[in-house]
Amino acid sequence: MSVQITATGYDLLRDPRLNKGTAFSDIERRTRGIEGLLPPASITIELQVARLHAELANLDNDLQKYLLLSDLQARNETLFYAVLMSDPASFMPIVYTPTVGEACQKFDEIFHSPRGMYLPISERGRLREILSNWPQKDVRFIVVTDGERILGLGDLGVGGMGIPIGKLALYTACAGVPPQYCLPVALDVGTNNQDLLDDPLYLGLRQNRVRGEDYRAFVDEFVEAVQALYPLCCIQWEDFANLNAVPILERYRDKVCTYNDDIQGTAAVALAGMLGALRISGQKLTEQRFLFLGGGSAATGIAELISQAMALEGMDIATARSRNALFDIKGLMVRSRTDLAEFQKPFAQDHAPISVFADAVKALQPTGIIGVSTVPKLFNQQVIEAMAEINERPIIFPYSNPTSRSECTAEEAYRWSQGRAIFASGSPFPPVEIAGKTFVPGQGNNVYIFPAMGMAVFATEAKRVTEEMFIVAARAVAEQVTDQNLATGLIYPPQSQILKASLHVATRVAEYIFDKGIARVSRPHDIGALIRGRAYRPVYPT
Repeated sequence: MSVQITATGYDLLRDPRLNKGTAFSDIERRTRGIEGLLPPASITIELQVARLHAELANLDNDLQKYLLLSDLQARNETLFYAVLMSDPASFMPIVYTPTVGEACQKFDEIFHSPRGMYLPISERGRLREILSNWPQKDVRFIVVTDGERILGLGDLGVGGMGIPIGKLALYTACAGVPPQYCLPVALDVGTNNQDLLDDPLYLGLRQNRVRGEDYRAFVDEFVEAVQALYPLCCIQWEDFANLNAVPILERYRDKVCTYNDDIQGTAAVALAGMLGALRISGQKLTEQRFLFLGGGSAATGIAELISQAMALEGMDIATARSRNALFDIKGLMVRSRTDLAEFQKPFAQDHAPISVFADAVKALQPTGIIGVSTVPKLFNQQVIEAMAEINERPIIFPYSNPTSRSECTAEEAYRWSQGRAIFASGSPFPPVEIAGKTFVPGQGNNVYIFPAMGMAVFATEAKRVTEEMFIVAARAVAEQVTDQNLATGLIYPPQSQILKASLHVATRVAEYIFDKGIARVSRPHDIGALIRGRAYRPVYPT
């Protein structure tokens, strides 16, 4: 994966993949024509990282830190990843959720350097031509959004580009996918956010969102252009609204290498959390009942993957689905409702309507509740206390992002359950002390899944991403949780060890890919060595 330096002078200093900044040696400065263009002292990358740590520590808020890191990525990519990988647990919340949410909301105000590709629907018929302007001709991963459902913040138009940029940074920082193979893409089909349309600084198309056949044809053209230009590329769909997310995944999942992280990645990290939680409660997956707050693509994706995992343990799939109930703004999803989408119907309950979530908890008696509603504080004291009354160790997973949208805090879940909750959230929460015992909240972050999935696909050049690959990934995450982790309530591997954890998950998924015959490369004797050997390390090029 080494990069050969051929640029000289200011061109060298302005190339983020080749620039070393103050780490250029005296000989390099002389031979590359950059003598005098830098301060005379040459320092190591380790000292550069330490200097960045100090600079970041002096900033007042996380958005300022996000902007500093974004600027660093634009001018010295190697140092950017060296900083991220030096302390991933600290920097993940800055380059991704929750800080990236604020960055997306303020995208038009803070935009300063281009990254990725913007494909407007006004250029239909020219997408392959425009996409070919990307300088890297071997793209293996595209994370793409149309900006309609950014985290729990809604329609942010082209401001949603912060999500693909952040996701791909984590592909590299957390699983070693080489950054030169990654391309963030924003599909601009307009926005229905009137505040953006009225904002003179808004950088996207000033029109309402295109729907229907025109939208579908635009997405088709995008996929066809990607296949033509980058035949080994995997497309990750990100933060599309339910009305588009589910049909897009269904249309392409068996045709190209693709997946939807909101549906499948979220499902896998939730399943991993369940498997970790069951090691605390001592129960079996097939003994569980789950009640979801939210009935969109994230909820049904989790419910379906849990059902498939139950089926792999011997349960009839219809019975498994019946053990996963959905609750939305209109109440419990029951068979008598006439407003359910096709993807929701498999989880409709044979039950009388229930309009209050706490009442649904008491009636269905779930072992776990999972929040994907993006509405904060709906796991209130009545709900948590009801779960604690039904279960010795209630599973409480408020997964909505960012932190401001979480259905409850870790403090609330632990306190209202007298410290008995098995807790994981979508955004980070600090440790909580209850009656002299310290609990470490787990973060059910997709970062445990999608970077590792990316590395497995990259190393094997997989033809497809299948549903069972996500079950394999979930099990691989859960098997790394130690008894010591579990003793503090932590049901995911520590984020400080995310690279090690991700390479383990990638190895397990790669084994599955080879077993199923969907790899494009020959099976090696040591698959773990293959994964480790393909992983990026933040080392300056020579």
